[in-house]
Amino acid sequence: MPQNAAPAVHDALPAWDGHAKGSRAYGRILAGLSCAGVATFAQLYSTQAVLPLLAADLDITAAEAALTISLATVGLAATVIPWSFLADRIGRVRAMMWGICAATVLGLLVPLAGNFGMLLALRLLEGMALGGIPAIAIAYLNEEVAKAHAALAAGSYVAGTTLGGLAGRLVAGPVGELWGWRAAALAVSVLATLAAAAFLVLVPKARGFAPAPASGLRAALGTLARHVRSIRLLALYIQAFLMMGGFVAIYNYLGFRLSGAPFGLPATLVSLIFLAYLSGTFSSRWAAGLTVRFGRRNVLLAGLALAVAGLALTLAPSLALILSGLVVFTGGFFAAHSIGSGWTGAIASTGRAQAASLYNLAYYLGSSLLGWAGGLLFQAWGWNALAGAVMVLACVTAATVAVVHPATQPATH
Repeated sequence: MPQNAAPAVHDALPAWDGHAKGSRAYGRILAGLSCAGVATFAQLYSTQAVLPLLAADLDITAAEAALTISLATVGLAATVIPWSFLADRIGRVRAMMWGICAATVLGLLVPLAGNFGMLLALRLLEGMALGGIPAIAIAYLNEEVAKAHAALAAGSYVAGTTLGGLAGRLVAGPVGELWGWRAAALAVSVLATLAAAAFLVLVPKARGFAPAPASGLRAALGTLARHVRSIRLLALYIQAFLMMGGFVAIYNYLGFRLSGAPFGLPATLVSLIFLAYLSGTFSSRWAAGLTVRFGRRNVLLAGLALAVAGLALTLAPSLALILSGLVVFTGGFFAAHSIGSGWTGAIASTGRAQAASLYNLAYYLGSSLLGWAGGLLFQAWGWNALAGAVMVLACVTAATVAVVHPATQPATH
């Protein structure tokens, strides 16, 4: 889709205040990006709900099975920054279109993988294609939506991504139990293809985008270096790395805990744990709305406190308490994530796509490294060790944010 670019200095928004909440274009932006979120996150985590089935079928360990998640997120992490520079040249919407179309084609090939190595290679390439969505979506929101509604719009987008992740897992679990993990991967890819088509139809042309002039490697590295030197942005990147890593580890290995003794739940029932994502759908929007009253810092810290409280409940041997804790943990995580992801675009006055890309780089590196390493803890010392480690990560994150950011932060800063 072509971009309506104004001849202006890059990252400035001359004579354009953004679409206001309630306008038709605002609704189309959120609906379109929600569909992009479904296509992205249904595919990115398509194997997570069937990891025990995949491990049994391919005769591999839990940590090896989790590589199908980690390599996809490694691919995404490796390409978010190149995608952001491409989006500066060709436009946000066009870059997202290229990424989402390539990812859906690769996703349809995943069920055809002849062996574990080929499966991992396809998942890596799929993740690389998906790198064109998350960071660019946040930059697009900050350029197209009125500043007063940017935090709420970002929260709404994150809420849409939770529905995408949930939809993919709920489709994969029952299909996988009936026909195997390959059928589950195919079903998720078909779902993602439909969501991608809806995105292409719904998302409106950009009005706040101005193409960046061609720049060399030194200028590109300079843009990234400015963001990394910003202590406020760096604190958010640390939050993204630690909390996403812990979050993915929890969801990767809770299925193994619940499918084993003493619970012995079948794959279909284990896949229902992802209904806890609905708490994240609610908390993302709710937290964004609270920033006007309490500021981003305080709402982010409250989300982290909820996440720790939820993890504490999962230490109990009761299935009801484990599931309740998962709901609280998920709500707290997505509340913090929606604030952190939207805050990067608000802090960065220039190079917004790169600021958001660095957030996503940290986010998915955490998913890849800590999400996999959590399996080593789980296999060696069990669930309590894994949950305890993630609680420590959340506390370190909270301390970092509390020290770096001032006590009061209006939502527009």
